[in-house]
Amino acid sequence: MLLLSPEKFPDYELIDCGDFEKLERFGKYITIRPEPQAVWSKKLSSGEWEKTAHVEFIQKGSNSGEWKRLKEMPDKWQIRYVIASGAKQSLQFKLSLTSFKHVGIFPEQSVNWEYIHKSILAMKQFLPLKGEEGGGLRFLNLFAYTGAASLAAKAAGADVTHLDSIKQVVTWARENMELSGLKDIRWIVEDALKFVKREVKRGNKYHGIILDPPAFGNGPEGEKWKLEDNIHEMMQHVFQLLDKENHFMILNAYSLGFSSIIIENLLKDFAKDKLETGELFLQAKSNLKLPLGVFGRFRSF
Repeated sequence: MLLLSPEKFPDYELIDCGDFEKLERFGKYITIRPEPQAVWSKKLSSGEWEKTAHVEFIQKGSNSGEWKRLKEMPDKWQIRYVIASGAKQSLQFKLSLTSFKHVGIFPEQSVNWEYIHKSILAMKQFLPLKGEEGGGLRFLNLFAYTGAASLAAKAAGADVTHLDSIKQVVTWARENMELSGLKDIRWIVEDALKFVKREVKRGNKYHGIILDPPAFGNGPEGEKWKLEDNIHEMMQHVFQLLDKENHFMILNAYSLGFSSIIIENLLKDFAKDKLETGELFLQAKSNLKLPLGVFGRFRSF
């Protein structure tokens, strides 16, 4: 089992975590947010946290809350991530203080952005990239949020399809694409399971796919998603979308109690002997490790 954490992300830092909270720096600004996995004690004092932070998220309900300002800062700002592989391309992200505690990026996922970028560059060496009409290298991002994985794939030269069920975050992803100097990503607002079923019927194939499904969610027409109830059916259809000869896939899951062994069992029949599984985590400046999801990934080369 692999334990993976971002190695180089100058615009992000986990400073400390504990007592069900995390203290993070995004660019110039420092936030305090709830973190259900941080069941241990903080290393720094609560006074040090409040003295350091610009804003703190105050939970008001199960899925929402509000931000309490401790220092002056804007509602929206930008950070960047430089992809290590290839030509060191820079991805630019707009961040925002949302009512759902998120700011628009999951830094631990940068491990997956690197894997996507490297995999596409490797595949381009033996699979001519002809563009979308010519059936070139195709990448699908399901449950795509604000699109960092989509940008990594596009920066490497793939034809990218980006799908999320929430129109506002797809619009946000488009803004990130434009900020990053990229273009021509295909945007879809739809229920992910409905989409993959239809793609299977159409006979469409993709060379790379990433899924980062939530524990719970709703489609644009009220479709219900529950990870443990729907993930097996989802994967059965997604496997049919992979190009048989040249492909890679990442399945990522952030859910309390969801084991990497579950991911292994879901993927091993298709992945054969090339499967890697493990946990993503963030290394805090205070020397604590914060687990942030399990993953499985494989590729045909």
